[in-house]
Amino acid sequence: MIIVKIGGGKAINLDGVVRDLVGLKDQFVIVHGANAIRDAIAVKMGYPTQTVTSVSGYTSVLSDKNAIDAIMMGYAGIQNKRLVEACQRYGVNAVGLSGIDGKLVQGARNRGIRVRQNEKTIMMRDFSGKPKSINRELITLLLDHGYVPVICIPILDENNFAINSENDDIVGVLQETLQAETVIQLIEASGFMNDIQDPTSLVKQISRTELEMREAQVAGRMKRKMLALRKLMENGASQVIIGDGRVEHPIQDALSGKGTLIR
Repeated sequence: MIIVKIGGGKAINLDGVVRDLVGLKDQFVIVHGANAIRDAIAVKMGYPTQTVTSVSGYTSVLSDKNAIDAIMMGYAGIQNKRLVEACQRYGVNAVGLSGIDGKLVQGARNRGIRVRQNEKTIMMRDFSGKPKSINRELITLLLDHGYVPVICIPILDENNFAINSENDDIVGVLQETLQAETVIQLIEASGFMNDIQDPTSLVKQISRTELEMREAQVAGRMKRKMLALRKLMENGASQVIIGDGRVEHPIQDALSGKGTLIR
């Protein structure tokens, strides 16, 4: 079992990703982002995307009701259906689902985000949370009948309200539920970079024991990503590959060793 996580940046080569999916021999599930589309929609709505950084240094999107509307339009709407459309063009019989469909991804709403504001620590509440469980019956029903699930946010909280959640965390719960051996993450970079400004600073391999050190080395959203990678390995993933989603053959290149391998 392979989980393919596709980043949501503008430069991701979706057609190239889908063409490579055709060649996969293992069963696979897709989790995708859509942050570029969401941000453009939010601007048109008059409510631009806001981010906050917690006191512990993790950056996340502030998810009020307007942000959830933008997520539903950008993720579950445009990007999900365009990706399913591309899959169908290349013969991959995909089914697009957000986490709220069939209670696919059930989570718990965050109690609040502790942030520093005007030299004070305050608690901010929003519509975001952590995924806790996957509707395994629905996933296996689709896989057993030859369908490829294409999954995105929002997910459901404990009271069945739509909430935002981190794709890295959703991948983690999916991996644990499906016992996926391989996770491929396609981003807008060649892999994990020692210096994002230096294209020659690609780190080819990271050991499981090195992840905690790497987490301390980075900041913002990459800090959250490294924490999620560490949890993936702790939960039994054999390997995680961070590959370049912008190239002609994103998955082929990742599997042939052109990105960053964590094992």
